[in-house]
Amino acid sequence: QVILTQAAQHEDRSSTPPPQAMALFQTIRAARIVPSAAAACRLLSTPAVAPVAASGVTQRKSALVGLEPLGKRNAGVSVLGCAIAMVAVGGCAQGIGQLFAALVVGMARNPSMKEDLFTYTLIGMGFLEFLAIVVILIAGLLLYSE
Repeated sequence: QVILTQAAQHEDRSSTPPPQAMALFQTIRAARIVPSAAAACRLLSTPAVAPVAASGVTQRKSALVGLEPLGKRNAGVSVLGCAIAMVAVGGCAQGIGQLFAALVVGMARNPSMKEDLFTYTLIGMGFLEFLAIVVILIAGLLLYSE
């Protein structure tokens, strides 16, 4: 019964919205206007912007050179470049596997050269690890570049 009376009272006032709704609409409208005004104040408060003279438009455009957005940032391209570079790390891992497989075959063919073959294997593994580290650094550079 209370709900019905509130609905009946609301139907009587249906032509004008309640004051709370009007205040809410005015706040939303002010919030839409404020960010652009805040951005303008922020731009005008930076030291790089010269005071606006009589020819304000041309002077303001020349003062804002370098502050405009650089354009569309293609973040997916840097991730793709990083992923393609990381394929080389898999190649380094395959190279290390082949290196130790060749060590086992060489030791099976000539056991007397075991120490020399192992030394050569460690030198080759050092080169492959260096290559893997360089590839990871380049992939990180590609990932975090603009």
